[in-house]
Amino acid sequence: MDKKSNNTHEPNTHYNIDYRDIKYPRLEFKTGTLLLVLPKNYENEKDILQKHKKWIHKKQITIKKALEQAKTKELNKNRTNEELKQLVHSIVKNFIEEFNFKINNIYFRKMKTKWGSYSTKRNLTINTLLKYLPKKLIEYVIFHEMVHSLERKHNQTFWKILSRKFNNYRTREKDLLVYWFLIQKMF
Repeated sequence: MDKKSNNTHEPNTHYNIDYRDIKYPRLEFKTGTLLLVLPKNYENEKDILQKHKKWIHKKQITIKKALEQAKTKELNKNRTNEELKQLVHSIVKNFIEEFNFKINNIYFRKMKTKWGSYSTKRNLTINTLLKYLPKKLIEYVIFHEMVHSLERKHNQTFWKILSRKFNNYRTREKDLLVYWFLIQKMF
C-alpha cells in the first residue's frame, strides 16, 4: 500500500505499508523507500511516522547523499557469476585460515535487500549482485558476514571485531549504500 504523509513541518514522505503477523511495528529503508512493517489490524501509522520523524529525516538525507555519490561510481559489468563464485571461495578460504571462522556452505542468490547473510547453521549466502562491486567491498561484505559467526548482532562487540580487519568500516558501509542505489537504478 503506497501512501504519503501530510506532516506540515516536513516535506511529504512517500511510504509503503506491509501488514504482517508480527507483534511490534518497525520502519525500514532497505530499498530507498520508507516501508512501515505493521502488525495486522494496526490502525494508526501516523503515530509511528510522528514518533520516528527525526530518524526518517536522517535516513532520507543519507539516501539523498548516497544517490549523489552514486553518480561518481561505476559498476564492474565484466565479472561473471562464475568469476564471483571463484573470488568469494578464495576470499572465504583466506579468512578461515586467518581468523578461524567456521563456514559449512556458501550459497549464491540474488537478494532484494542485503548483500549477504550468515545463518545459525554456519551457511554463508552471498548476493550475486556483489559481482558489480570492487573487490575491496566484496571482501568487506564477506568478512562482515563471517564476523556474525562470532557475534550475531550488530552491537559494539561486533563492530570491534570487524574493525580488527577493517578499521575504515564506516566508509565501507557508506560505499555499500552508494553502490546499492547505483545497482537499483540499473535493474
